[in-house]
Amino acid sequence: MSIGGMRSAAKTAVQHASAVVRLQRELATVELKQKAATLGAGAGLLAAAAFLAALVVPFALATIAVALALVLPWWLSLLIVTLVVALIAALLALVGVRLVKKGSPPVPTLALEEARRTKAVLKG
Repeated sequence: MSIGGMRSAAKTAVQHASAVVRLQRELATVELKQKAATLGAGAGLLAAAAFLAALVVPFALATIAVALALVLPWWLSLLIVTLVVALIAALLALVGVRLVKKGSPPVPTLALEEARRTKAVLKG
């Protein structure tokens, strides 16, 4: 094969490689757009589900209060439900505060200690 033929073959190979890269980029763009649309739809449905799930709590509490009101006065049934919800909220807050204190400050102490040890070993 002559030098001119080799140049032509190399030029063609570069053009084909460039076309392949361009097509791969276009494919990636289309794929990302499709996935973004799917993720957006999924996120919207999850938000709607979360909203409806949040509505369940007040209705459940009202149902409990009405059930208690069948055997107790209304004011007492509402007071009991309110106190139980307040107690649950207080317990959740207490556990949450303990977990936040346990996790604070957010410093990777084990990883830092391992890095110090590695540095000491490397220094000899």
